[in-house]
Amino acid sequence: MKLKTLTILYWIFTILFAALMLFSAVGGIKPTDAAIKVMHDGMGYPVYFISFISIAKLLGCIAILIPGLVRVKEWAYAGLFFDLAGAIYSNIAVEDKFDPAMLSLLIWVAAGVLSYYYWRRRMAWAGDPDRIVAATPALGQ
Repeated sequence: MKLKTLTILYWIFTILFAALMLFSAVGGIKPTDAAIKVMHDGMGYPVYFISFISIAKLLGCIAILIPGLVRVKEWAYAGLFFDLAGAIYSNIAVEDKFDPAMLSLLIWVAAGVLSYYYWRRRMAWAGDPDRIVAATPALGQ
């Protein structure tokens, strides 16, 4: 695959992933009634946690959108995936079952996985060992 194709795919999936994560963060930065109803009343999270997790998502999105920042970007991807895993687990724990509507979260997970995958492929293509952080065989590097 050519670098130009990798770059286009990377930016498509990264913008999609960042947009989805920002969408989920906006209502919680200054918690709206809807965010409080879902996260506090529905899942039992403290109200202060809603702002914390929303600001963390915002910072993670900024980090994955800024070129460079290799180590920060690794941590940002990890944090955003932990957030998604926590959201899925919280929904299953509260509902006491897997609700088929939660399958929509797979779009978020897929966008994040593909963003990360193409970012790593671009890093490997560059061939700069100082920019490649612990190449992962599972990602084909």
